[in-house]
Parts: sequence; structure tokens; C-alpha cells
Amino acid sequence: MIQPVEEEVWRVFVDGASNLSGCGVEVVLFSPSEEKIKLALRIDFRVTNNEAEYEAVLAGLQAAREVGASRVIIYSDSQLVTQQIKGTYEAKNEKMLKYLGLITARAASLTDWSIEQIPREENAEADTLDKLAASMTEISTREVLCFTRLVLSTDEKIPMDDPYR
Repeated sequence: MIQPVEEEVWRVFVDGASNLSGCGVEVVLFSPSEEKIKLALRIDFRVTNNEAEYEAVLAGLQAAREVGASRVIIYSDSQLVTQQIKGTYEAKNEKMLKYLGLITARAASLTDWSIEQIPREENAEADTLDKLAASMTEISTREVLCFTRLVLSTDEKIPMDDPYR
């Protein structure tokens, strides 16, 4: 009998930042062959750091889906977000509960996925670029694809042309 080939895993590093300069999200995807794709998103409204971290996970899941990944490990340095997603910490805030529902829905299209907390030092590339995205109105390099979000994922009205819907 022929054994099915196990699909290879994509690694997705995510980070979000909210500061006085603005808010941003960074996603760095590594294909099974170690090709790297970077996405930087500037959020044009105020969010908390935790909301930015959740937005980063949602963007990471969407990016993984867009590249055709079916097995994904997401890495984040946010203890709160990773532990709420894993169910180790209880999400009591209504907005965090909404984010958990959105993540469950977005991840449903994947064959297998998990989220792991990593030390901030191991997430340095994503950490640097999300702060850059937060502070700049536009990022223009050949390495980074930049998108601008106009509404939070948890808002009820999401424009029909929103690529992260």
C-alpha cells in the first residue's frame, strides 16, 4: 500500500504593535523550502496591543490560506493571545471572545494548525517590521507587501472588497 505524502508545514511568524505613532501588523511566512514572504499592514485607527496581536494572527492565517498552505504553525511573542487561543487563559473581554471566534472560523480551512508562544528575541524580524508599519504611512520595498486595513476584524461592517474578510 502506498502511504500518502504528508503535507509540509509552513511556519508563520506574527506580531502586532500599537504605539503613539500608529498601529501595525507584521507577518513573515516561511515555506517548507524556506522561502520567505513578508507582509506589513498599517492599521489606520487606534487599537490596543492585544487587538493588534490578534489582528496579526488573523492576517497570518489569511496569508497562509492565500499561499495554499494547509498545515501551519503560527509563532507569536504574545503570551496572552497564544494562551487564549490555546484555551489555557480564559478570554473574558467581549472583543477577545470575538477574535477567538474569527480565528476559529479562519483556521477551519486548514488541515492542521497550531500556535506557539516564542520569546520576543526569536520574533525579532516580525517585531521590527510591525513597528515600522505602525509608524509609516506606506512601506515600499521589494521584500515587503503592504496592505492598509480600514476596519478591525471584529467590527460588524467589513467592506466587501476587504481582502482579509
